Amino acid sequence: MTAPRRSAPTATDGSAHRAAADHRGAGPLRSSGVFIRRSLLHSLRDGEGLIMAIALPVLLMLVFTLIFGGAIKPQGYIDFVVPGVILVCAGFGASSVAVAVNRDFTLGAMRRFRTMPVSVPTVLVGHIVASLIRNLLATAIVIGAAFALGFRPSAGLAGWGAALGLVALWILAITALFAFVGMVASSPETANGYGFALLFLPYLSSAFVPVDTMPVWLRGFAEHQPVGPLVDTIRWALTGAGAPHGLAALAWCLGIIAVSAVLIAWRFPRSADR
Repeated sequence: MTAPRRSAPTATDGSAHRAAADHRGAGPLRSSGVFIRRSLLHSLRDGEGLIMAIALPVLLMLVFTLIFGGAIKPQGYIDFVVPGVILVCAGFGASSVAVAVNRDFTLGAMRRFRTMPVSVPTVLVGHIVASLIRNLLATAIVIGAAFALGFRPSAGLAGWGAALGLVALWILAITALFAFVGMVASSPETANGYGFALLFLPYLSSAFVPVDTMPVWLRGFAEHQPVGPLVDTIRWALTGAGAPHGLAALAWCLGIIAVSAVLIAWRFPRSADR
């Protein structure tokens, strides 16, 4: 009696293996990469929004240095104001995430993502990481414009590293907060309004004027809100002026990231396409 021969793998077997692999879907790392690329492509296609995210802080710096600077501080005001303009740039660029996330939830994109073999929460990772990349690029352009206007920081490599590290941490913090705002807002217009309100924080700090020139009732808030210690520390790292509040700045950034992560983790499973 001859032994039964083993059948060779067929094309159908290979298709089944591929189908099983496809059914497992993309892991969180691969999904994050896909959604980061998606957010960056959307940014490039939205040319007007990208230009405004860069042009507005530069115009703001021109207004304060060329028009208001002489009245506020006749000498060296540009060295004083650049850290504040950088934070305004970061906040303005990050605010667009609230609108982008809200559109995903209200215009049907999330409904489609939930049917695909991907890690759906990584949609938010894509928005946040893409915001970090966009805003660091915008920060570099703003700093270049500041140099053209006469900004001459005394910082060495360590000072620049500390300043840019704090800027990146603040971008992550404020973007995560804006992502949560986008999840809970009822419409893109509402998300944009909430984001615009948060952009006033730099104006109520030492970003543009010394705190001791403010009314007494406002001074306490200006000194103890998130942007206050952050802008003071960045200014000290770049120019050596003022006093650093590095621990307070780190605590604010990490605290906002932690609270935003908890709120997103709580809200995301309960969110529904609207």
